[in-house]
Amino acid sequence: MINLFKHRKNIFFILLISLCYSAFSQKNNSKIYVVDFDELESKKKHITNSRNKKALKNYKNLINKADQLLDRAVFSVVNKTGIPPSKSKHDYMSIGPYYWPNPKTKDGLPYIRKDGKVNPETRNKFTDIVEKSNFISAIKTLSKAYFFSDDIKYGNKNIEFINAWFLDEATKMNPNINYGQSVPGKSEGRCFGIIEFGDIIEIIKFLEIASKKGILDNDTEKGMFNWFTEYSNWLKNSVLGKEEATRKNNHATHYDAQLLNILLYLNKIEEVKTYISTITRSRIFSQIEPDGSQPLELARTKSFSYSVMNLHGFLELAIIGKKVGVDLWNETSEDGRSIKTGYQYMVPFLTKKKKWEYQQIKSRTYSEERIISDLKLIRKIFKDDSFDNSLLKLKKINRKMH
Repeated sequence: MINLFKHRKNIFFILLISLCYSAFSQKNNSKIYVVDFDELESKKKHITNSRNKKALKNYKNLINKADQLLDRAVFSVVNKTGIPPSKSKHDYMSIGPYYWPNPKTKDGLPYIRKDGKVNPETRNKFTDIVEKSNFISAIKTLSKAYFFSDDIKYGNKNIEFINAWFLDEATKMNPNINYGQSVPGKSEGRCFGIIEFGDIIEIIKFLEIASKKGILDNDTEKGMFNWFTEYSNWLKNSVLGKEEATRKNNHATHYDAQLLNILLYLNKIEEVKTYISTITRSRIFSQIEPDGSQPLELARTKSFSYSVMNLHGFLELAIIGKKVGVDLWNETSEDGRSIKTGYQYMVPFLTKKKKWEYQQIKSRTYSEERIISDLKLIRKIFKDDSFDNSLLKLKKINRKMH
């Protein structure tokens, strides 16, 4: 009887320890989100509690845009007029934006490259690029409208859009980009098409919001988890995916950002940690010079824009690193290469202290706005105040201009 009591007592303590360990594990393996819920909540409070006329006007405009989407038909890759080499409209396809008909041949083939100059032919209904852009834009608008207003109709419309693009048999997109950025007369698809799907992260952000708020049905949640699993496997293992991962410029940076955000969504945290600590870390040191310049981006016809775009990609990766406990922001090579050095290189050209001597065939206004936004984000996320004086100067310059 005494032995039986002791045996039960031991079992009780084992169970108690197991439960405590389980609770500890769950607490320390809490979900790492792609979306920044704290930021969204802060913006929501600002809107709901604000007497700021501009903030309220922006919110009203957002809701108006979202309302206009409620009656819109779904988006789909099968809506294009062109047919991919696979003969399946379910495969995404696009044409390299900087490729134009060859003036030296009767049929215009093979197309020739004009860096930085977008061929209007690549932006029509023949390919998926316009449909995809409109789809992502709608998802972003409805996501914000749903989160800020708590009106379920916006969330449900997004779920309808997502099912049509990814899951419904008649309209779904196959989880690959085998025919992205093709070159007529030369290539059916190139690795560079992968960068066109960097904004697919907006889908993940909404799925996280919808799941946390309890409006995401099981079929959609499971279906999208499977779709992103297949797509991430394609990114990692396909010929084009592997090729894109070996690029030496912004393509590799944005490949990393796309893949690692997807892996975060799939809860593959250790894989993200390992990747960002090795592959991404080495990209910083290979792409950014000790003085902060990025030679492969400076060689482009939109050198300022590409330099900023690549830095923004690295900043996204640094934020991912912070989420999984890897400090990329303060990572510096022995000779001074770092993401921070890259931003320091660009700042004097913003404050007009230096003149940009490289080619820039298009306006750089958008890129200037992006880098200023990045500097503010750096201040907030990484508590780095080293750009405060520059931001103050930029604010004064902006006041003088207006």
